Amino acid sequence: MSAVGIRVEHVSKQFSHRLKGLVYAVKDVSLTVQPGELLTLLGPSGCGKTTTLRMIAGFERPDAGRVFIGEQDVTDLMANQRNIGFVFQNYALFPHLTVFENVAYGLRVKHMAEPEIGRAVHDVLQMVGLGGYDRQFPNQLSGGEQQRVALARATVIRPRVLLFDEPLSNLDAKLRVHMRGELQQLQKQLSITAVYVTHDQEEAMAISDRIVVMSQGAIAQEGTAESLYRQPASEFVAQFIGRTNLVTARVLSVEAGGTMVELHGLRLRLAGRSPHAQPGRPVRLVVRPEVISIEGPDRATGLPGTVASRMFLGEKVEYHVRVGEDLVQVTSYNPRNVFAPGDAVTLTLPTDGIPLLPGGTT
Repeated sequence: MSAVGIRVEHVSKQFSHRLKGLVYAVKDVSLTVQPGELLTLLGPSGCGKTTTLRMIAGFERPDAGRVFIGEQDVTDLMANQRNIGFVFQNYALFPHLTVFENVAYGLRVKHMAEPEIGRAVHDVLQMVGLGGYDRQFPNQLSGGEQQRVALARATVIRPRVLLFDEPLSNLDAKLRVHMRGELQQLQKQLSITAVYVTHDQEEAMAISDRIVVMSQGAIAQEGTAESLYRQPASEFVAQFIGRTNLVTARVLSVEAGGTMVELHGLRLRLAGRSPHAQPGRPVRLVVRPEVISIEGPDRATGLPGTVASRMFLGEKVEYHVRVGEDLVQVTSYNPRNVFAPGDAVTLTLPTDGIPLLPGGTT
């Protein structure tokens, strides 16, 4: 069975709030998932990502807009008529059924013959690394094993698409990292279209072909992990995708090859131009902690500052450096010098790779 795409066209969903009345959980959201793609809906709690996923699944009906799986309009179809696989946050396993019966449940609903059920369950349990677990019950399994059972149950019915609602959030940090790699590998092995919901930016960046960042029921920006990290469209996206410094600067001049800005008395010529850069106007520089160099106070050029705090993390040292009224995050890998709180230092910023956003006061 070849992979199919998903289209969500101008969907909206309102809910009744006892204090606020009718509020939009999702408002006029449109997105496309390519066949075989793993797309992640990323955002904080209440941003609309889970409601969007549930409308794709058929657990919620949109108040407006349409949902397509392949070329089929499924907006008015019940969830059990859409041929989807859904992995819930709490796995939703039947505690009184064995692993075999949990996985076989969807096949029995489809009235598949017993020999076929046996072969299909055996094959999918082998695929997710649970061969020989047929007779175990969910309470006899670890969190990671339960997650595999839920994944096996979702895939054994050979769904057209796979939908994941924060499936790793109940696992500890180390197992979560391991399982996200396995999940991504399985999705590619099956060549199946998937939509994944999480609030964990690192998880989204690790597994996704593309990410849709949501805020207040709308799409803030979509793109690859790299494009969102390097070219955020707003302060919200810049702060949500990775750690960042948002530093206010004043535009001095805009030329063909770059933009001259001033921050804390330092003049810096940034490569490239931005539509937000206008002479005399303030802008916000998106400066990632790892692109800043931290050196001693005797360096001739740079931003003078004072180390406010230091955290040694083995392969890197993370600093907070006080520069004027700003507290700047700096990440130093394989540092030649390690500075202590109270030390005077100089920060050097690169001239390229710093996006400019509107706003700020100087």
